[in-house]
Amino acid sequence: MFITIAVIAYNEENTIGEILNDISMQDYDHDSMEVILVDSASTDNTRLVMEKFARENTMGAADIRVLDNPKKTLPCGWNVLLDNYKGDAVIRVDAHAHIPQDFVRKNVEILEQGEMIVGGQRPNIVDEETAWKDTLLLAESSMFGSSIAPYRNGNGASDDKIYMKSLFHAAYRREVFEKIGHYNEALTRTEDNEIHYRMRKAGYKLRFCPDIISYQHTRNSLPKMLKQKYANGYWIGKTSKVCPQCLSLYHFVPWAFVVAVIVTTAASIGCKIFAVKSLLSRIVYGITGLMWGAYWLLAIVMAIVAVIGAGKKRNITCILLPFLFFLLHISYGIGTVCGLAVKKPAKE
Repeated sequence: MFITIAVIAYNEENTIGEILNDISMQDYDHDSMEVILVDSASTDNTRLVMEKFARENTMGAADIRVLDNPKKTLPCGWNVLLDNYKGDAVIRVDAHAHIPQDFVRKNVEILEQGEMIVGGQRPNIVDEETAWKDTLLLAESSMFGSSIAPYRNGNGASDDKIYMKSLFHAAYRREVFEKIGHYNEALTRTEDNEIHYRMRKAGYKLRFCPDIISYQHTRNSLPKMLKQKYANGYWIGKTSKVCPQCLSLYHFVPWAFVVAVIVTTAASIGCKIFAVKSLLSRIVYGITGLMWGAYWLLAIVMAIVAVIGAGKKRNITCILLPFLFFLLHISYGIGTVCGLAVKKPAKE
């Protein structure tokens, strides 16, 4: 099977070399691989790194090409790829990823069993081991701090036929895109949710194979992580106006929390300001206290679960996990509120 492995990047000169090296080390037949690198109008040396990799082609790939994505966004970059790739199947790999030597081969093995779409586990890793980054990683990896998506830390036997609603770093047979079309370029962050929904609607199943594994570098600072969560929430809000069917209920849990915080806290303050003394005010105070108490209790419990589940000795900064959870949820929830407030994006 002739495979296209693709990477879309924007201003990744400091990290792009790592994933390119991983690609060159794949144990799948390089004569049966092409590599397509799409530069999204980077302002650093990302394109130069890509061009050097393509020009030298030390891995002996059948072809390595560098293409331009002048529209910059990720879905536009993937559409550039879809207009130009030659493979029987295409494997998407993020610029911030790490893939083992057997990554391509294991994807192909499942595709050759008759599957049309396949992906595996995608846990998070840090770029360097420090106490604080280790705690940020723990917050990002925790189900409570990030997501219940099974591909993040999926489990199961490698021969089990497990199918999911979404995958990360997945492989797709050409037939899939020929049938369902290109990515919706109006959805900057949620293009995967929407296109995977269309794939399922078209009758395709998304096979999860826990024996396939790749890694995603988590954001290496709290401000960057909060910015990412806000953007994720923002696009959940916008996407709900275009394709609510492609989202799950859990996407809106942080939004519901933020709304509850605003409503109950505002009601409590209002009761204080206007000296409201009635059954209603006592109910408002009770609900507010119950909500905050339940949240912080759950945050502490989930922090303990995360630390114990990590299976290794942790540092003192782990005591900040409940507060990290709170900041991540607030950032995501505020993003969703803002996304719901803006004009409906065009459907392409």
